[in-house]
Amino acid sequence: MWMVCVLALVLSVAGSGVKVPDKPRLPNFVLIMVDDLGIGDIGCYGNHTIRTPHIDRLASEGVRLTQHLSAAPLCTPSRAAFLTGRYALRSGLGSAGRVQVLLFLGGSGGLPPSETTFAKRLQQQGYTTGLVGKWHQGVSCHHRDDHCHHPNQHGFSSFYGLPFTLFNDCVPGQGSDVLADLQSTLRSLTLLLGLGLVTLVCVRHCGLVDLSPSLLLFLLFLLFCLASVWVLPFTLLRRWNCVLMRDGEVVEQPLIVETLPQRLLKEAKDFIHRNQDGPFLLFFSLVHVHIPLFTNPDFMGRSLHGLYGDNVEEVDWIVGQVTQTIDSLGLSNHTLMYFTSDHGGHLEDRDATGQKGGWNGIYKGGKAMGGWEGGIRVPGIFRWPGTLPPGREVHEPTSLMDLYPTLKHLARDTKPDRLLDGHNLMPLLDGTSQSSEHEFMFHYCGKYLHAVRWRPPGSDSVYKAHLFTPNFSPGGAVGCYHTHVCMCHGEYVTAQTPPLLYDLSRDPSESRPLSAQSEPRYHEALRRMEQAVHAHQDTLRAHVHPEGPSAQLSWGHVLWRPWLQPCCGTFPFCACEEQVHSAD
Repeated sequence: MWMVCVLALVLSVAGSGVKVPDKPRLPNFVLIMVDDLGIGDIGCYGNHTIRTPHIDRLASEGVRLTQHLSAAPLCTPSRAAFLTGRYALRSGLGSAGRVQVLLFLGGSGGLPPSETTFAKRLQQQGYTTGLVGKWHQGVSCHHRDDHCHHPNQHGFSSFYGLPFTLFNDCVPGQGSDVLADLQSTLRSLTLLLGLGLVTLVCVRHCGLVDLSPSLLLFLLFLLFCLASVWVLPFTLLRRWNCVLMRDGEVVEQPLIVETLPQRLLKEAKDFIHRNQDGPFLLFFSLVHVHIPLFTNPDFMGRSLHGLYGDNVEEVDWIVGQVTQTIDSLGLSNHTLMYFTSDHGGHLEDRDATGQKGGWNGIYKGGKAMGGWEGGIRVPGIFRWPGTLPPGREVHEPTSLMDLYPTLKHLARDTKPDRLLDGHNLMPLLDGTSQSSEHEFMFHYCGKYLHAVRWRPPGSDSVYKAHLFTPNFSPGGAVGCYHTHVCMCHGEYVTAQTPPLLYDLSRDPSESRPLSAQSEPRYHEALRRMEQAVHAHQDTLRAHVHPEGPSAQLSWGHVLWRPWLQPCCGTFPFCACEEQVHSAD
């Protein structure tokens, strides 16, 4: 009888014209990540000579994080942590050796298919998800079409951009990035072997030495093998690594760099227009300001910091274009915009004209340095008019890994998840909480723990203990100029026993290490951080990729395989060109 009454009540409400309230609209998300941008390159973070009015506007209309940190100091592991909300070691992307990022598009390493990204979670909540720009998380595992690491397999409904990254080899005359020292050694060996072979042929032809033809054929075969296995692949790096894809199809090979920024911007704006009825997630992963730097005539010579400054000002213009698109469609109050960098600026990037890489402000160190602040402290700006208070600043420790749980929370995703290392940022952003949930943070270089951060509850101090520090060279330098980037292990680092301890709240430049005489909490801080490390390592043993913390960046996964190489046209001389090269 009661069911009949309930049904009658529902029918009467429906017949009376009373509307049942709709669920609140799910917000859109626009995430903008710059490549290798230094925190000191942005006006609202203290730069007074590079003009960034559009990024500064996002900060003035939203929330600016001043202690925002990447989980790794290099592209591949940092972006893996960002996408998954977990330290890269848990995905098998913590390097055990000199190779700390994916080196070849035709390698088998990458973000494992078993991992879960925020895009995949949002897709399950009804979001249309798109990635425009850089990926650098791998493509295939067993053959070139399985695309096991591809963005489409990790929750992105659409992908247009670089499955690898932009690097010097993509532009003729800019030099090499991929194992440059090994390339030089192999070229020298090949040249010496070739010259030796020619000399032996000449000597035999002149009758000075009686050499067996079989020996000469063997040396010729050896020369051919050396050229085929190493010199030929390195010669074809631009054609094989510098690729533009739309979803699973290669649409340009090799990449035409000159018009790339315009095409990526057009694609990002078109994605917003197509999906303006929402909800949508756009991850706009810029290829600026990684070298090689762009030479757009509209921005050349505009800054006081040469080509690098010009590129930063172009980034600002791109951010302005995306913001204008959101605003012109009336989506501002329904869209959370986020701006950041994947890690710190590259200090060692120099040429005869001077610094080519970014500036990390007052912070020591840079890209590839997992402990020093300059390698991991990045811009963090959130704008959401009507929801987030304008002009707010948050000085608490936060992480790129926090985006995953934050997006899940806002998308009303309450389904069970695996262990996360990030935390929902909304209480900090909207002011309902004044303290970060990150009491401890762990700063890795490859798979090696280089530093630990402790934010004591109820205290203004932020302690950081360095367990290892990179060996700068030459003497007195602030970077590792002999290796182009700092390495994480062996003779490239110095173990600090006892650890170097700093209070970042009083010494953000990490220039004055504390001692038991200068800091009352010295012994307590080291003890608490040691306990936290042990507890953290217990979780790593229980929640890490089955193949191990460095599996995806081992030589077996990183080295090039011809059967994995994405290709349009005829392999190995793959070639195709996208028909449209400029924005309309």
